[in-house]
Amino acid sequence: SIPISKELYEEIIALDGFKFFTDCYFQFLSVMEKTSIVLPRGQLTHVLRHTFAAHFMMSGGNILALQKILGHHDIKMTMRYAHLAPDHLETALRFNPLATLPSGDKVATAVGITP
Repeated sequence: SIPISKELYEEIIALDGFKFFTDCYFQFLSVMEKTSIVLPRGQLTHVLRHTFAAHFMMSGGNILALQKILGHHDIKMTMRYAHLAPDHLETALRFNPLATLPSGDKVATAVGITP
């Protein structure tokens, strides 16, 4: 599940059958074909999950928040999912307010970052 605000939930419910998102499945497949990327069967959703993680972090998202959104128990898995340049992840961890908490120190140390 994806956490959303109460306001967004109420907007979605108020649509009453209206398509909230347009179907982009065929557009995505078209782009994949143009780039000659071939995915194993059933991997489309997985790729979109990685794409979400990368864009979340590049937009200034918090790596620990992303870990919770993706449901990962290990921060290293979240870092692999985000597949960003190490400096993006270091910055996210360094400026994360949770990194200064005792439990945050353990997380930061585990990935080689000194808060």
